[in-house]
Amino acid sequence: MKKLNIPMLLLAMLVIGMFVGVGAAIAYRNTWLTVLFLLLGFTLMGTGIRLKKARE
Repeated sequence: MKKLNIPMLLLAMLVIGMFVGVGAAIAYRNTWLTVLFLLLGFTLMGTGIRLKKARE
């Protein structure tokens, strides 16, 4: 069984949280929070992909 990579797991959970935040912001009809959570989500996702490539 592989060792669990805690930092990447936390980063993935944070990305999921950002996209859940997008859904909540859309439900509350708050455009600024929608844009903020989208930008943060994609930025964190890109960071995770960059870190994964750096480890290979």
